[in-house]
Amino acid sequence: MSNTRPIGLFDSGVGGLTVLQQVFRHMPAESTVYFGDSAHVPYGPRKPEELIGFAERILNFLISCEVKYVIFACNTNSSVSLPVVRERFALPMIGLIEPGAREAVRVSTGGRIGIIATEATIKSGAYQRALRAINPGLAVFSQAAPRLVPLVEAGRAGTREAFEVVSEYVQPLKKAGIDTLILGCTHYPFLEAEFREALGPGVMLVDPAEATTLAAREEMSRLGLLNNPGGLQVRHRYFVSGDPISFKETACCFLGVEIPPVEQVILD
Repeated sequence: MSNTRPIGLFDSGVGGLTVLQQVFRHMPAESTVYFGDSAHVPYGPRKPEELIGFAERILNFLISCEVKYVIFACNTNSSVSLPVVRERFALPMIGLIEPGAREAVRVSTGGRIGIIATEATIKSGAYQRALRAINPGLAVFSQAAPRLVPLVEAGRAGTREAFEVVSEYVQPLKKAGIDTLILGCTHYPFLEAEFREALGPGVMLVDPAEATTLAAREEMSRLGLLNNPGGLQVRHRYFVSGDPISFKETACCFLGVEIPPVEQVILD
């Protein structure tokens, strides 16, 4: 049986497009509904109860779009909201934390793993717990980076300013001697070049997006939710809570394709 309903994804803004791109790559027969909560970006400084409220409203919207599965394309909500809303919604869903942790452990050469993420993700301890659940002997180092999401949302990736901010944040991790760094926010792959230059060739970068997409595909296959190609047209829809024009400009630039008109939906 083929399930033609779309996959739902959401993030605080454009960062989740890094996950959406992996869905396009690994599940090209799937339609998608993407929600960027750009009216509330950044998520990092917000309180857990606020983030859970956002996630619940977004999930209700995605359910109204008849999605069959939800990927939390946001590390902050994966770490803070997902454990709570999983108990409140019957819809199958996956976050970025466990797949990202497994990938970091797989590629680490010396068991010294760094995490760079939003304040809320670091405070939650979700990555730290996931890593040590796999291997209690790991040395884990964390760094909150509150200035990075606003830089990406403002289109400042690739600038000298972005490199200087990234360099500042990774200095403690370099001093700790990490061999692997988890990019614990879906906005951070926009700054991959800056991270590579600041860290040098000796540190592996882990973007949890691909590992999460592959884990989602495996679970969807097990649940009978995959859409088998059958001549039906794949459809991708985009919604935001903030400015749809600026979101579309960024999305087209990053994805390298023209996307359909972005619709604004106010969920407050």
